[in-house]
Amino acid sequence: MAKSILRLTVNGAEREDAVSGNMLLLDYLREVVGLTGTKTGCDGGECGACTVLVDGRPRLSCISLASSCAGRKVETIESCAQGSILSRLQKGFHEKLGSQCGYCTPGMIMAAKGLLLKNPNPTEDDIRDALGGNICRCTGYVKIIEAVQSAVAEGGL
Repeated sequence: MAKSILRLTVNGAEREDAVSGNMLLLDYLREVVGLTGTKTGCDGGECGACTVLVDGRPRLSCISLASSCAGRKVETIESCAQGSILSRLQKGFHEKLGSQCGYCTPGMIMAAKGLLLKNPNPTEDDIRDALGGNICRCTGYVKIIEAVQSAVAEGGL
C-alpha cells in the first residue's frame, strides 16, 4: 500500500512520518513513534486498553486509523508524568491501588484524564460513565473509582 505523510502532534512534539493508509493509530504509536504505554487488548474497540486522547477526547486507538489524526493533538499515557513525577491521576492509581496487573491502567488513566479535562469535578456516576468502556479483569473497579476521586480531591490532573 502506498504511504503518505502524516503530520500531527504527539505528546506535545510535532511529528511528520510516512505511514500507510491502513495503519492503525495504536500501531503508529507503538511501532513508529516508539510509545509502548498504549496497550493492545481486544483489537476490536471493546476493552479500552488502547485509549488515548485526540484533541483532548478519549479515542480507541485500535480502531482508529493513524491518518484520521492528521493535524490533531494525540496524547498517550507517556504524556502524563513530568520526568519521574507522576501526575495526580497516576499518583491516585498508585496510592489507592487502582492498578493490579497494570495492563488496563494506561487506558483507564487516559479515559479519566479525558473526563477531567471536560469536567474537573465529576460525580461518581460521571466517573463510572467515563470509564464504562474500559475493562479491568483484576479489580472490582472500586479502587479505580477511588483513584480518580483521589486525583479530583488533590486538584485534578
